[in-house]
Amino acid sequence: MLSEDRLAAQFAFLNEADRLKSVVRATTLCDGSRPENSGEHSWHLALYALTLADQAEPGVDINRVIRMLLLHDLVEIDVGDVPIHSANGAAHAAPETVAAEQRAADRIFGLLPPDLRENFRALWDEFEAAETPDARFAKSLDRVQPVMANLQSGGGTWITYDVTFDQLQSRVGSKIDRGAPRLWAWVREKVRPFFA
Repeated sequence: MLSEDRLAAQFAFLNEADRLKSVVRATTLCDGSRPENSGEHSWHLALYALTLADQAEPGVDINRVIRMLLLHDLVEIDVGDVPIHSANGAAHAAPETVAAEQRAADRIFGLLPPDLRENFRALWDEFEAAETPDARFAKSLDRVQPVMANLQSGGGTWITYDVTFDQLQSRVGSKIDRGAPRLWAWVREKVRPFFA
């Protein structure tokens, strides 16, 4: 790819990625003052990875985790935020949602030069599958950040979606525990009183 064409493709992707800042999420800021946007969420998760790296399994590559977290929600540019507790927990992994996210990934990563397209898409696919230690840790952080925001804001989406502790455990806690068991053990004890 010629240098000028490569730069044009890179900036086309970066300009498109800017739209993530306009995707409003269900989760609020920790102070409850307003909903966060998906760009803020992705940045905060990268900071979570940097700060909580000591909670990862041995051998987890935190630089790869950060890269996954910066890319993981770009599909929301097309699909929007699908809250984990919406539709009684069924919407997030619904076949229609998964298919829409795959189409969005094709389109958005397709803006990039071929080498970056393949690299970024592979990281996104790895995150979605959550089978490698890096992806399991990244997914754990993606699940724990909204929990902490809800805890700090007095309940947030737990109130909105009438979430029980058992639902939180099955939809969120089990995924956190899979990639960061010590983290979930600590967080679980902090959130349990909210559901008492």
